[in-house]
Amino acid sequence: MSASGQPLDGRIALVTGGGRGIGRAISEQLAAAGAAVAVNYRRDAEAAAETVAAVESGGGVARAYAASVDDADAMAVMVEAIAADLGPVDLLVCNAGIASRGHAVADTDPAELQRVVDTHAIGAHHAARLVLPGIRRAERGDIIMISSVATTGLSANGAPYSMGKAAMEALAYTLAKEEMPNGIHVNIVAPGLVETDMGVRLARAITGRREMDDLRSLDADYPYGRVCQPDDVAEVVVSLCTMGYVNGQRIAVDGGHGPSRR
Repeated sequence: MSASGQPLDGRIALVTGGGRGIGRAISEQLAAAGAAVAVNYRRDAEAAAETVAAVESGGGVARAYAASVDDADAMAVMVEAIAADLGPVDLLVCNAGIASRGHAVADTDPAELQRVVDTHAIGAHHAARLVLPGIRRAERGDIIMISSVATTGLSANGAPYSMGKAAMEALAYTLAKEEMPNGIHVNIVAPGLVETDMGVRLARAITGRREMDDLRSLDADYPYGRVCQPDDVAEVVVSLCTMGYVNGQRIAVDGGHGPSRR
């Protein structure tokens, strides 16, 4: 912990998809722990600006950066801009994600499959590749992949999403071995159903209940009487970035719900 009492003081964090949902909670909690946060977004500039404003109102440092994670050139420009504005990234959270549409494999549009896998897995590969030179020079480096319990539950009608997250996890485990000699910690956080806009879309796809718009209606079916919240996930991310001897691990944030109950 730094002399200021902030465990992440002096760290430069990049959170992909950092303006909304889980990404916003992660951005805010990393900033509260002392990191300067680059809030990446693809289209929702307003949400990213609101996240930056929330961080700044709490005394933290954050800036918003537009780039689609599946666009390697745009990501490279963004990483360079972050380094110029805040310093080289030494803490990467690959959080950007999109939901699949809930179709069976036989009915899935190939373009949807490509788009979902590109966002979750190829985009994470781009981000990691681009920040690694800077992270390797840092005193401490962390890469956190936000995956999903979908990779253990593997529900029907969700192949693109499950495939994208499974490929992301394969990337994380590989990076954990490759970058351990460089002092970099690579870990996976795998939430269950989380109360976000994307969580609603995923729930609709998996359950077939297209009218569902309030995940809190499911509270009674979940551990501790509530559906997982974005802050629950963010707390684990921040904790992992302060642990000295944890690498190549996958932490499920589902309250112990377990894949057999989904």
